[in-house]
Amino acid sequence: MQHLVLACHITGVYDVNRNMTLADDSYDLVQEWAESVAAAKLKGVIFHNNFSDENCARYSNEYISFERIMYNPAFNPNVYRYFVYRDYLAKITQVQGVFVTDVSDVTLAQNPFIHPLFTANPDSLFCGDEPKTLHNEWMLAHAEHLRGQMEDYAAYEERFASEALLNCGVFGGSFPLFFDFLQQLCALHETYNHSNKTAYTGDMGAFNYLARTRFNANLHHGAPVNTIFKAYENDRTDCWFRHK
Repeated sequence: MQHLVLACHITGVYDVNRNMTLADDSYDLVQEWAESVAAAKLKGVIFHNNFSDENCARYSNEYISFERIMYNPAFNPNVYRYFVYRDYLAKITQVQGVFVTDVSDVTLAQNPFIHPLFTANPDSLFCGDEPKTLHNEWMLAHAEHLRGQMEDYAAYEERFASEALLNCGVFGGSFPLFFDFLQQLCALHETYNHSNKTAYTGDMGAFNYLARTRFNANLHHGAPVNTIFKAYENDRTDCWFRHK
């Protein structure tokens, strides 16, 4: 049985988080992620659409591999990655645990799969969070499209307004629970987010909605899963993942 850490690096498309279009063949953007996963001796897979064969061969090793994908511009890269993970995981066997993360601002600090919190909770979803509540100005704007598409979205926002804002830059769990969550997340995007014409991707909105309304009873976020978001705690080793 294996554990996997997956990430997606799609270039040639305007990045709404960085306010720029990322360079096609810049390994520097994923290097820290790859080296941190390899240092923990975990299997990491980087899905990409524009790395050269030469760079893939140069930086592949016994822990890190590269998988070329065809990007579908019908969805923003932040959303399309979930379909990539779903389709990949549906074809492989003998997977015990999975985490998926952002690739350019997340690094692995320690192996999550051997931590007692993880091993004792096979029915839990583990994810990142931020030091703010769900009810905040950015999330209200981010969820405008979903709020107009989903009948119960506004009620969910009201119910969980004072709860911590979850961050989909890091999430995972034991494979059965994780894959169930991933399939439901993809279904939400396919049903409600395909016609999103706003300036926001909807990825944070759909993730928080699903985690809170269907998985909240078995949810772990914050330490030891992740460091404080955007606190740049680069020296912390007591958490599984550092997120900015």
